[in-house]
Amino acid sequence: MDFRDEAQLDSSQVEQRGGRGLPGGGLAIGGGITGIIALIAAVIFGVNPGNITGGDPAGLQPTSNLSEQCRTGADADQSEECRVVGVVNSIQEYWGNTDGYQQAKTILFTQAVNTGCGAADSSVGPFYCPSDRQVYLDLTFFDTLQRDFGAKGGPFAQAYVIAHEYGHHVQNLTGQMERVGQDRQGPDSGAVKLELQADCYAGVWAKHAVDTGFYERAFTQAEIQQALDAAAAVGDDRIQERSQGRVDPEAFTHGTSEQRVTWFGNGYQSGDPAACDTFKKGI
Repeated sequence: MDFRDEAQLDSSQVEQRGGRGLPGGGLAIGGGITGIIALIAAVIFGVNPGNITGGDPAGLQPTSNLSEQCRTGADADQSEECRVVGVVNSIQEYWGNTDGYQQAKTILFTQAVNTGCGAADSSVGPFYCPSDRQVYLDLTFFDTLQRDFGAKGGPFAQAYVIAHEYGHHVQNLTGQMERVGQDRQGPDSGAVKLELQADCYAGVWAKHAVDTGFYERAFTQAEIQQALDAAAAVGDDRIQERSQGRVDPEAFTHGTSEQRVTWFGNGYQSGDPAACDTFKKGI
């Protein structure tokens, strides 16, 4: 996943913050991927994540000026934080050609963060908050994904996760989130359709990423496989099997591993957001 050395990065699209941890010891529910599901469900459906985390972290201020270290594509090839900037820039360059698109900032945080949806800590993983229209990401999530859920990881696995969260931003802007209503759990629920559509949108971006001018070449099949592997790792069935030893489809919120891989592939093969209407096409 090589960036063009001369590509100019816009670091204003990413902000880095520190953190001090949450009072009360963090999540009242299980952390890790379970926390991810809980928080993403919360922010999408308007529940305050502060009710989940049990605290409101204070003193979270920007910790560095990314504009000093993330200037070009060459920087993105050398630094994880700058790579996030490059990925975000590419994603927003692609969606910026869509009528009505408005940019969303990514917040890189450590330990804990305040959001427009409430307080969160690092165990919840990446998420999008529709209230403040920002993506939140603790980079330690990717270590957890590899260590606890067997994902192979890699730069493009990170890019897939970020692109998925920006898929939620697109859904927020276009009114797709409103189609979920109260249909928040189950194998054919609106919640699952929303998540699979975001996977599909991530695939659409991947198809067009080289056209945004940030990448030296199109992604290889091996790189695409990193995304597919990450998508499979966060399927409801795999998460439930690992966390509780059984699969309960009625509790699905994101879709199975197979579905997540399939819908990312649908987006990548078609390169067309119109092919991602999981609400009409069915899943």
